[in-house]
Amino acid sequence: MKLKFSHVDVLVEDLEEACRYYARVFSARISKTLDWQRDGLHVRYAIVMFGAKRLMLVQPFTGNLKALMDSNGEGTIYRHCYSTPDIEAAYDELIDAGVQPENENGKPLSRDNLQSPSGTRIIWLPKRFGHFSIELLEEKELEAFIKDAFAEEPAQIF
Repeated sequence: MKLKFSHVDVLVEDLEEACRYYARVFSARISKTLDWQRDGLHVRYAIVMFGAKRLMLVQPFTGNLKALMDSNGEGTIYRHCYSTPDIEAAYDELIDAGVQPENENGKPLSRDNLQSPSGTRIIWLPKRFGHFSIELLEEKELEAFIKDAFAEEPAQIF
């Protein structure tokens, strides 16, 4: 499977405050604020760029990520994300290895249902080690999504 590290996802209680911090301390570029809602999960998030490196700050409102932050606290790194040039081939390789891909809520994910609210096709691996998860995203769609997230100047956060 061809994978390239993309970013980590970090839970925060106050998205604007976290964005201000990284922008001030590291002169990071901050994307516009984005929203994700599906099947009881609701989060707001932003992409933070340190040169070519990035992370996503995620403020959960409902769902499993809200429960995770309530139990483990702010600053929890809960996911490593990798991009792949062919998400369907990655899906097939996981199935062949005996791994059933899941959606963001831990439910089985079918090959014809990889589309996410962000427009990027995504696969989540089952959580095997506590709350840690791995996410696979289609590379071309992910890079277009990130480019679009930075196309508009974000609202003033300072």
